[in-house]
Amino acid sequence: MPFRIAVDAGGTFTDVVVSGDDGRLVLGKSPTTRDRIFEGLSAGLEMAAEQLGLVVRTILEQCDLFVYATTHATNAMLTGHVAKTAFLTTAGFPDTLVLRQGGKQSAYDFTQRYPDPYIPRRFTFEIDERIDAEGGVVTPLDEEAARATLTGLGERGFEAVAVSFLNAVANPAHEQAMGRLIEEVLPGVPYTLSCALNPIVGEYARSSSAAIDASVKPLMQRHLRDVRADLHAAGFAGELLGASSFGGTMGIEDLVERPVYTLKSGPSLAPVAALEYGSTQNAEVQNPGRDIVVADTGGTSFDVSLLRAGRIKFTRDTWLGPKYTGHLTGLSSVDIRSVGAGGGSIAWIDAGGLLRVGPQSAGSEPGPACYGRGGTLPTVTDAAVVLGYIDPEFFLGGRMKIDVEAARRALTPLAAELGQSLERTAYGVITVASERMVLAVQDITVSEGVDPRESLIVAGGGAAGLNIGPIARELGCGQVLIPRTSGAFSACGGQFSDVVQEAWRTHEFLSTDGSTDAVNAVLDDIDAELDAVAHRLRQRGFTDFARTYLVEARYPGQFWELEVELDSPRLKDEADVAALRRAVGVAHERVFAVAGQGDVECLVWRGRLTARVERQSGGDSAAVVSTRPGPVPDRTRAGYFGDDRPLDVPVFLGDGLAPGHRIEGPALILEPTTTIVVYPDMFVELTAQGHYLMQLA
Repeated sequence: MPFRIAVDAGGTFTDVVVSGDDGRLVLGKSPTTRDRIFEGLSAGLEMAAEQLGLVVRTILEQCDLFVYATTHATNAMLTGHVAKTAFLTTAGFPDTLVLRQGGKQSAYDFTQRYPDPYIPRRFTFEIDERIDAEGGVVTPLDEEAARATLTGLGERGFEAVAVSFLNAVANPAHEQAMGRLIEEVLPGVPYTLSCALNPIVGEYARSSSAAIDASVKPLMQRHLRDVRADLHAAGFAGELLGASSFGGTMGIEDLVERPVYTLKSGPSLAPVAALEYGSTQNAEVQNPGRDIVVADTGGTSFDVSLLRAGRIKFTRDTWLGPKYTGHLTGLSSVDIRSVGAGGGSIAWIDAGGLLRVGPQSAGSEPGPACYGRGGTLPTVTDAAVVLGYIDPEFFLGGRMKIDVEAARRALTPLAAELGQSLERTAYGVITVASERMVLAVQDITVSEGVDPRESLIVAGGGAAGLNIGPIARELGCGQVLIPRTSGAFSACGGQFSDVVQEAWRTHEFLSTDGSTDAVNAVLDDIDAELDAVAHRLRQRGFTDFARTYLVEARYPGQFWELEVELDSPRLKDEADVAALRRAVGVAHERVFAVAGQGDVECLVWRGRLTARVERQSGGDSAAVVSTRPGPVPDRTRAGYFGDDRPLDVPVFLGDGLAPGHRIEGPALILEPTTTIVVYPDMFVELTAQGHYLMQLA
């Protein structure tokens, strides 16, 4: 039987999902091994293999498609463990990465330190050349001086080079010539040309994406090739795809060439899984257009995204770290808002005596104190253990024992400093973490004109079930869907994801210009690039393709663009242009609550090619039928919900529950890869597919 495997190697855990011909999803989970990622991956595969009654090698030998997602590049960026990278730019413009593009979250907060550039200013080198905005050569490229600069880079031990010349979008000749010189003078040194990676107007966004891509190339090229080699050595001979920030997959060789697309690739698969599960739930309540809020709680972060009318929301304004003070990728990706509040986030007390949670995380090494691996700092997971929400004998299905006393010792100093009992302190940690998550949800919903009270929350991630109830209550959401496979949420998205690649061009077009010939020529050029991608995919066995065309547009005088989808692949006549104006107006009213009208300025034209991956037939592992007439608890345990008096909390095992069962809070539902806490004012019903639908009582 052919298998399909999807893996999400996160900062704390590596999640594995295996499916066969019947479509049943089998989950495995293991702590991430950062030194050699395959060790944790293999341990997760072993957990899934045991459930199938097979050995890992048999599954790999019979696997025809393997999807791999990783946070390796993201973690390297955020910790600064990237290659020593040189930034080459036009003479006279060395401060593009320093000055950024402006913007500040709090305009009148003068206590914030000005952020450092992604590549240090001392690693910026000016190259004598200049092209004007129309593409004309003002100053020819001084190749002799450029060679001398590159020779110096080699002598100083630079490991990668990013090139971003002024107006390279209008004429890429100088950047392309610089690429040839790098290959000549620094053979084997990875480099990125901004005109090839991200040909858009906007010097900072284009330069930033090139700098980030170049800096992670040496690291990710080794990482991806090592994963491929380890898989082949273990018996895998099928198609290997890597998750991308588009919310789809790409060939592993494509990611090796453009590793910037691996940033946020794991979280970008969560909306794909949510679309699969949430659409079914919306159809059952006869509300297929209901917005879906996707909440993915992992060990390191809480990632939230949005599905509007069954479509994943994308953005080009993608930041690694805080907006404006982090680093901008400048590339189209799934719109994900992240906060450092996951299961491994560390609780601490600030100088004013207030309890805080995150963004620092214990990660997988040493991990929360309760893991018994030497961690001593209090985390959200430790708080959940103290409150009785996590069964120490059933963590990861009993594969990993939890040290309750270590969790209590970690939280004791916090409790003493706050003057509270251990249980109240632990509940405070959960509450503070929940409030940070609520703010992240409001940022992507309320700020975008979406009422979360009218939305369905689909929650995933190993830590989602611990506090998604209080989050929904605070937001006013009536329903939360927690799939049985939520413990490996993003990896499940890999099972449902298609191959997605984009091509884009910058071309300024005013809707009152009249002629659309130049726009259509740009779209022809985009199609030619996508045709080449489709040809390569056909050679690898893909046959089902779809294309969509989008444009980033604004009203004259505005700074931010809105993305809208074109009704037709070309602007054939005035009717198509009028439809474009209407689409921009609708998007403007949705975001800003003001209907736009008049001329529209279009800047970036984009084509998205989707190669559909054939879905495995059948359902997932949720379709388990219980032989019991009703939900019967396996046992009870003490649980705390805001005061010092414990409640007797019934504990239900997930494999003993069936569609139609209803569980009143307080209660715990144990799955091998996650725990769902049903708070006292809530109840859970099992849907027809066997997933958990949490509602306020």
